[in-house]
Amino acid sequence: MSQHAVQLSIRSLFLWMVMAIATASLLVSAGLSGYNQVNHYREAQREDVTIFIDLLAALFKDDLLKVQSDRDKRLLGNKLKNLAVSPDLLNVHIYQQDISGQLRMVANYTKEGETRTSSKESSVSNYFRPVYSNEIVEIARAIENEDASTAGYIYIQVSTHRLNEKIQQSILTSVTVIILMLVICFIVSLKMQKLITAPIQRLGDFLSKTSRQRDYSARAEPGNIRELAYLSESINVMLSRIQEYMQKQKMAEEQHRKLNSSLEDMVSQRTNALKDANQELIQTLEKLHQFQRQIVQNEKMASLGDMVAGVAHEVNTPIGLGVTASTMMLDRLHIIQKEFESKTLKASTMARFLNESQENLNIIYRNLNRAAELISSFKQVAVDQSSESNRRFCFAQLVNEILLSLRPRLKKLHHDIRVDCDPTLSVETKAGPINQIIINLIMNSVIHGFEHIEHGEIDIIAEMMTPTKMKLIYKDNGKGISNDIRKRIFDPFVTTKRGQGGSGLGMHLVYNLVTQALNGTISITSEEGNGVEFIIIFPVESSETGNLPLKGE
Repeated sequence: MSQHAVQLSIRSLFLWMVMAIATASLLVSAGLSGYNQVNHYREAQREDVTIFIDLLAALFKDDLLKVQSDRDKRLLGNKLKNLAVSPDLLNVHIYQQDISGQLRMVANYTKEGETRTSSKESSVSNYFRPVYSNEIVEIARAIENEDASTAGYIYIQVSTHRLNEKIQQSILTSVTVIILMLVICFIVSLKMQKLITAPIQRLGDFLSKTSRQRDYSARAEPGNIRELAYLSESINVMLSRIQEYMQKQKMAEEQHRKLNSSLEDMVSQRTNALKDANQELIQTLEKLHQFQRQIVQNEKMASLGDMVAGVAHEVNTPIGLGVTASTMMLDRLHIIQKEFESKTLKASTMARFLNESQENLNIIYRNLNRAAELISSFKQVAVDQSSESNRRFCFAQLVNEILLSLRPRLKKLHHDIRVDCDPTLSVETKAGPINQIIINLIMNSVIHGFEHIEHGEIDIIAEMMTPTKMKLIYKDNGKGISNDIRKRIFDPFVTTKRGQGGSGLGMHLVYNLVTQALNGTISITSEEGNGVEFIIIFPVESSETGNLPLKGE
C-alpha cells in the first residue's frame, strides 16, 4: 500500500479526481435526462396511438353498422386502404360481433411491404391497453351501437421505428455532449493542475536543493495561493530553526571536542594510575599466594616436627631400657674380669653372670627391635607426608601407622579412635595426601571438636564403593560446627582459634588434598552439639581384599 502511494503524485491525483467527478456528474445527468426523454417519447406515442384508434373507431362506426353483405365488406376494405397515408400504421382489423357474441373479421388493412398479422378474434380484449413488442405497438377499441352495446372491435398495429430513431438520436446527442464536456473539463483541469502543482514542484525543488547543499540560510518565495503561501512561510520558519539548531550543534560539537580532548587526557592519566594499581595488586596477590604456600608448608613442617618429637619420645623408652641393660652388663663384666684376673672367680658367680647376661641381652634385643619398628613406621609416615606418588599399601596398616605417629600427642588425652576397615584391604593410590588428611582431621577434632570434652569418640570407616572408587568416612561426637563456620569451613584462614595459634589452613589443606591430589570430593555434615561427619570419595588405581567382598555404597 505504501509503495503504491509513493508512485502517485498530486498532479495525477488532481487530474483523475476532477475527471472522475466530471464524468460521474455528466453520466448521471445525461442518464436521467435520457431516461426522462425516452419516457416522454413513449408517453407521447401512447397518447397518439390512443387518440388515433379512438378516431378510427368513430370514423368506421357507421360503416361497421351497415355491413350486411360481402359488398359492404369490400366497401369498408376500400376505405381502410385510404389509411396508407399514415407511415406508421402497419395493420388494421375490424371485427363484427353477432348476436351470439362471436367475432368475425369483416375488413383489414396491411401496409404494403409488411407482413399481414394474424386474426385477433380470440384475444382482441388483451389489447385494450397498448402492448409494445418488437418495435410495434398494438391496441384495440370497441365500436358500440346507439344503445351502447358492442357492435364490434377495431384493432391496429403501429410501428415504433420512428420513436426508436428519436431515442437513438437523443442518446447519440447526449454522448456527444458528454465527450465534448469531458474534453473541455480535461483541458481546464490541466490548466488548474499546473496552477496548483507548479508552486508545489518549485517548493519541492527548493527543499531538495537546500538539503543537498545544506544551505539552511536560503528562503522559499511566497506563492499567489494562500495555502501555498502559508506552506512557504512554514518552510522558512523551519529552515530558520534548523539554521539556529545547526549553529548550536556546531558550538556543542566544538565544546565536545574540547571536552573529549581533556577527557582523553584524564582517562589516560587514570589508566596509567589503574595500571600501576593493578600491578601493585598483582604483586600483592603473588606475595599473598607465596605467604599462603609458605604457611601451608609451615603447617606441613609443623606436623612433621610434631611427628619427629613423637618419634623421639617413643624411641627414647626402648633405647633407654637397652642402655640400662647394657650398662648393667658392663658393670657385671668388669667385676667378673677382676675376679678372673685375681683367680677368685667361682663357678656360681660365672653361672649367675651368664644368666644375667642372657637376660640383659634379651632386654637389649627386644627394645632395639621395638625401636627399629617404631623408626620404620615413623619413617614411612614421614615419607608419605612428603611424597604424592602412587604406591600399593594396606589401608588399615596406613591408618595404624598414622595413629602410632600421633600417640605422643594423644596418649595424655582420653579420646577413643575406632577404625572400621577390612584388614586385608589393599589399594594403590597416593598415601601421602591420605596421611595428611587423616592427621589434620584428627587434630582438628582434638583441638576444636573436643574442646572442654574429657572423653571424645572418633570413627574412621573405610570401604570400597566400586573396585576403583573408595569412600572414607570420618566422624566425631564433638561440639560440632556452627552454620556460619560450616559454610566457609574449606576457605583459607577460617578458624575459631584466631590469635591462639590457629592458622585456619588445616581444612583448606584437606580440601585441596582431596580435590587436587586425590581427584575426589569431600562433603561435611554438622550441627552444633552433634559432632561432625566428613565423607570423602576418591578414585584408586586398583584395590584388593582377601576373600571378603567389597562393601557397597
